[in-house]
Amino acid sequence: MASRVALFLAMCVLPAMVVAIRPAKNPFCVKGRVYCDPCRAGFETTATTHIAGAEVMLQCKDKNTNEVVYTKKGWSDSTGAYTIFVDEDHADQICDAKLVSSPQHNCKEATPGRDQARVILTGYNGIASNDRFANAMGFMAQEAASGCAEVLRQYEEFDNEN
Repeated sequence: MASRVALFLAMCVLPAMVVAIRPAKNPFCVKGRVYCDPCRAGFETTATTHIAGAEVMLQCKDKNTNEVVYTKKGWSDSTGAYTIFVDEDHADQICDAKLVSSPQHNCKEATPGRDQARVILTGYNGIASNDRFANAMGFMAQEAASGCAEVLRQYEEFDNEN
């Protein structure tokens, strides 16, 4: 009788306990957008367009050694939006979404300061959702488009009002 109880525990209870202890795999969902800055303003303007087919890379580095420990690529859709799914928790790592390349021949230069975005990929930070939103990242046109002076003048007027 005792051997049957032990067998029952080994066959039913122990596997259930292991499943209950193991954390569920809920992937993180990194979302962002890629744009083209035709005015070379260094930020999004009313002239900004979104880039379809831009390559983006998620890169995580060990925060002590700065060694790259995780990378995953993604591409933007027709609206310039990208989504990268990550199955693991990266609590002790520094993760950034980074621009890799633009398919637009006239908009290939990454905007300094807007070429990467920090993303926190851990479930131990109080954020209830597994969705993580990266700031928009951008490429600049090789030369400013016509009409950009008027676009940038709008921002000067707004700045002078304050």
